[in-house]
Order: sequence, then structure tokens, then C-alpha cells
Amino acid sequence: MKFNKNIKNIVWLTIIIAGLSSCSIFQKSETTQKPASQVKDVVATQPDVDILLSQEDFQNSSVEDDFYTMNRPDTALIYDTVSYVESVGFQDTLLLYSNRKLNDEYISRDILAESPVVSILDSLVNIRFFNDDHFITDRDKLNIYNYAVDYVPNYPDSVYENRIAKLNRYTPFELTYNKTIRNFIDLYAIKKRNLSSRILGLSEIYFPLFEEVLDKYDLPLELKYLAIVESALIPNAGSRAGAKGLWQFMYRTGKVYGLEVNSMVDDRYDPYKSTIAAAEHLRDLYNIYHDWSLVLAAYNSGAGNVNKAIRRAGGVRSYWAIWPFLPRETRGYVPAFIAVCYVMNYSAEHNLYPVDPGILYNGIDTVHVRDVLSFDQISEYLNIPFDDVKFLNPAYKKGVIPAGKDDVYVLRLPREYVGEFVSNEQEVYNFKTKKGIEREKLLLQIEKSKQRDIHYVRSGETLGHIARRYHTSVSNLKSWNNLRNSTIYPGQKLVVYANPGSASKSKSSALQHSGVKSYHVVKQGENLGLIAKKYKCSTNDLKNWNNLKASTIFPKQKLIVYKPASKTQTTTEVAKISNGNVKYMYHTVKRGDTLWDIAKQYDGVSVNQIKQLNNITNSRKLKPGQKLKVAVVS
Repeated sequence: MKFNKNIKNIVWLTIIIAGLSSCSIFQKSETTQKPASQVKDVVATQPDVDILLSQEDFQNSSVEDDFYTMNRPDTALIYDTVSYVESVGFQDTLLLYSNRKLNDEYISRDILAESPVVSILDSLVNIRFFNDDHFITDRDKLNIYNYAVDYVPNYPDSVYENRIAKLNRYTPFELTYNKTIRNFIDLYAIKKRNLSSRILGLSEIYFPLFEEVLDKYDLPLELKYLAIVESALIPNAGSRAGAKGLWQFMYRTGKVYGLEVNSMVDDRYDPYKSTIAAAEHLRDLYNIYHDWSLVLAAYNSGAGNVNKAIRRAGGVRSYWAIWPFLPRETRGYVPAFIAVCYVMNYSAEHNLYPVDPGILYNGIDTVHVRDVLSFDQISEYLNIPFDDVKFLNPAYKKGVIPAGKDDVYVLRLPREYVGEFVSNEQEVYNFKTKKGIEREKLLLQIEKSKQRDIHYVRSGETLGHIARRYHTSVSNLKSWNNLRNSTIYPGQKLVVYANPGSASKSKSSALQHSGVKSYHVVKQGENLGLIAKKYKCSTNDLKNWNNLKASTIFPKQKLIVYKPASKTQTTTEVAKISNGNVKYMYHTVKRGDTLWDIAKQYDGVSVNQIKQLNNITNSRKLKPGQKLKVAVVS
């Protein structure tokens, strides 16, 4: 009896131990859910998040992508699972859930179908250098497996998994394998294999440049594959959301990283400048997340969407754990990146070889242009195909380089033509083309483009206010923007044409106020726009002076205002400036403020201007309560 009792005790003890060992809380105790107070501020402490919240956040944040409003099991968690995840909150649970969804045949198929990668690949059909059907580069030498020309290899999952695991050992990225990644591999290696061969050819042009810049910024060289996911290495690629170039920069994000965008030039299309901007952007994102998969997700959807996903996942900082909470497009982004890494490293195993792009990286050289020059002049004088000049210089949107004595631009040419250009530079500038594009016409075209500007509508503004600011009429604004009525809304982009310098004068005049503080009592029917007009300032000035977060004001409310400086005051203050006694407008830094946010609050103020006025070298060290000079009060 005693012996049987001991056996029973041993059996029960074994069952209890087995149950405890299977519980994830004893396997990885460090992954348990953080307290709500910690989760709330998990990302808020990062100083540079706000500067990276670009238009991508807005473009990818929609009702259909909201985790809590979705009930489609193939794109987000159902409500029962939401409550389960929130109540348990373990990283293991999220990872298991994501892995199950990523390996679901129907969900992985939907992710592939909805990915922009497919349409980007199809765009390769029309790219310039492949229209001549060049022979495949050194196929006999690269075909180490002696495959037939039309043979399409296909491998079992175990082979893909082993190969990706091998790649994972030599990279800081977390390369894994699942059904969704398999679908993207099939896209590149089977369904679109002819286009993948073109990508392999284009990599001979762009990868040496990418590797050089990535190495300079001490970034992983595997990031070069990101450009394939973004643009399929098409230099003038564009998305429906407005992203442009090899690295698919949105307008505002490009501005943050110094990319010039105007009617004649768009640096987002410039391979060299955009690659430098991409390296800086990726470096900044890594300084926030310290995880390359999260960096890729933030590059695609914006840091704001990644931060929301982290919060909803209970503060877990793992791409595969937050995967269900990300926007739809981003759920297929990292799987596509892993698939590209695989295909580019195992192209020979899939009987894929580069198509000759017609020119290689080492066959391209640059010259400086110091005067107005058109692609027609370059093409006809140097006898270079027009499409070749256009392909190598996609940043010049109108086919005109708007250079001048004080504004030098770069022209990229096949190396064999550089010597002739340098020897006959002045003759090229003066050359009249067969189409009759003469120098005077070019100058007129550039002058007109300089007058074109984009105005972002602010809260409280009307077409009348904007028309007065740019010295034009409401009817002109309607005509330029195809407006049927006078309705506009905050954030709307309006094309404006003004007299040279009129817009800049308008911006600077908004800062010409006396240093004497006074008060304005709001009257019935007044708004910030009308009050700003009265005191010749902007609505942003009024908001800043009164710490207003919105444009809502009430009758009898007291607002701090600074009356416009008289001519006498302006003269006196200018004299003080010349004597070294400078008066400044100050901004008090609030929690979460970045230099980019601060600059946007003041007309005519840039990030570089704030840096220079305050001798700032590291913008990540802004502290709440710190006072910054934002402009000289003249």
C-alpha cells in the first residue's frame, strides 16, 4: 500500500512539473506584460520620434487598418482574440498568433495580392534600357548548375528554410521563413522571374552606390535590398500616395532630409542624394527602435503606426509580435524584404541571371553645370540618345537643368562623353537645338517655375487671405487649382504664382512686430484669421503667443498680440542689430517638440535657421522648458 501510494505521488508530481514547464510564464518571464504606466510611455521617451512622423503615417492610418475596428480574420485579430491577447499579453502568445496567420494559405495569398510590390515589378516592363532586349549577361558562366534555358526550379519548404537560416547567421536582420515569405519568393523567382532578371541587371548600376553610402554611415549592407522592395530599382518610380524615387520618399520626409523639390527639380529622383537621405533616415529610425525589422516597418508605414502597434501589443518591441497590429501594406513589407534578400543571394539556384542594363555604375561620370541647359541641347550636341540622358538624370522633371553662376547642378553622363562636354562646355550652353529651344526660352521657363509655389492651407485661412498674401486674386487661385467654389480645408495644397519674392516678403513681414505686448478682446463673429489680418501676423503667431493648441476662440476671450512695428521702430531695431544688440523671438520647448515641429509653427523659419541661432549640433537633446531663438524680430 505504501509502495503504491509513493508511485501515485510520483505520477502526480510528474504531471505538475510537465504542466509548469509548458507555461510560457516560466519559460520567458521577461516577456510578461508591462504595467500600464510603462506601456503608455514606451515610445514617448524617444526624442526623435516626432520628426520621423511623416505623411506615411497619415496615408497608412485608415479606419480599415485600425486593429480594434477590423473583424476580418485574415487581416487582424477578431474581438475574442483581442481580449485574450490583452488579458494574457505575453510576447510568446503574439508570436504564435502571428506565425499561425503568416502560414495561413489564404491570408498569405491576400497579403501578396495587396502588396504594392507586384505593381512596382510590372513597371519594369517600360524602363528605358531594357527596350533593346539585350542578351543575358554571361549566362554560360553564371549557370553553375547547367540548367536548361527555360527550366524553372522549385524547392520544398525545408530547402528555403535552411538557406534563409544560413543567410540569417551573417546579418543583423531577423531572417525567418513562413508561408507568406514563400509566396513572395515565388513572386520573384517564378511568377515575375523575367522582371527579377532585370532587377539583377539594374543592381549593377545602383548597388555599388548604395553599398558605398551605407558603408559610410556604418549601416548594414543588406539595406540595399530595401530599394528593390520600394521601387524595383526604377529611378523615377512613384506611388499612389505620392512617394517618389528609388527610396520612395514622401514630400515632407524628403524636405526633412534636405531633398529639394520644386517645379524643375525633384531630388527624390536623384539616386545619389536620395540614397544619402535614406541612409540618414534609416539611421535615425534605428536610434529609436534598435531593431532592424521595426526600422523597416517604420520606414514603410511611418514611426507613428509602429508606435501604435507597439502600444497595442503591450509594449513588446518585436516586429513579428506587433505584426497583427500594423497597417495592411506593412504586414507584407518585411516578408517581401526577406524574400528579396533570399532571391538576390540564391539567383543562380533559381536559374535567374542579370539582363544587361546597357550601362554599369563604373561607366557613369558626373560634370558640373553652371548655366541653363536642356536635355535636347546635351543630346544633340554630344550625340547621346535623349532617353539615356533622361534615365541618368531623373531629378530634372522638365528636362531642363536650371543652373546659374551661384547655383551649380550636377549632370550625369556616360563616361565616354564627359571629356567632350568639358572641352566644349560653353558651346553646349549656347547651342540651339533643332526643336528651336533657345536660351531665352529656357530662361523664361525657369523664371516662371520660380514664381510657382505650394501653399499649405492653415486653420482659419480663406482664399481671400491667401490671395492677399501672394498679391493675387481669388479668381486666380481658383483657376490655378481647378476649384469650383471657395471651400478649402486645413492641410490642403494650393498652387500659387506670385511676383518674384512676393511670397518671401509676405513671410518676413509676419515677423515685423513691436516688442510691446498688448491684448485683443475677441468679439462676436471673429476668428483667428480676421484677428491675424488686423495685426498683420499669421494665425500661427497668435497660437504661439497664446499657447493655443487649436483655432477655437470665444467672445470676450483675451488674446496676447504684438502690434506691427512702425517704420521708426523698425529702423531703430535694425540699427540695434547692426550694433550687435539683436532682438529675437523665442519658443519654449514642450514635451515631444522637435526642431521640425517648431520650425513649422513660424512663417519663414527653417530647421537650419534655428540650429544656427542657437548653436545646436545635436537636435536630439532638446529639453522641455528650454528657450530657443526662432527668428530675429525686425
